[in-house]
Amino acid sequence: MLRNKQSLMLRNKDLEFMRVLNRRAKHDYQLKDKFEVGIVLTGAEVKSVLERKIHLEEAYAKIIKGELFLINAHIHPYRFADPRKQEPNRTRKLLVHKKELISLASKIKQKNLTLIPLSCYTKGRKVKLKLALAKAKKKYEKREAKKRRDIDREIERALREKE
Repeated sequence: MLRNKQSLMLRNKDLEFMRVLNRRAKHDYQLKDKFEVGIVLTGAEVKSVLERKIHLEEAYAKIIKGELFLINAHIHPYRFADPRKQEPNRTRKLLVHKKELISLASKIKQKNLTLIPLSCYTKGRKVKLKLALAKAKKKYEKREAKKRRDIDREIERALREKE
């Protein structure tokens, strides 16, 4: 009995650290505010997410009829579930408080921002998404950011070589 409890505790600990990142978000967008939301998933989708088979690169969130939805996020079908009942790119509802939703809607309209998923992770037994209000970068802004990173890298190398 004790052994089962210990293995269960270890599994729950592992679930806590499960995280999938959207690496393109920082490259393609200027990130403003970040916040956490819940996501409505089926059982097979949860198991697939726990195996880290979710892709957030092309995904975004949108407010439709007073509710927040995640659009174009790909969750690979779970291998042991019936594939005919699973839609990898379906629109999924996001769980957020009404006050937060109203403030998000006003910020999106005023500043012409987009809601982008940054990461998907578990918190206890729940699957959460970290969203950010973001503004798309232009091509020249991406090039400038890359130049700045390269210059900073060269300066760091030079400082290391002097020491």
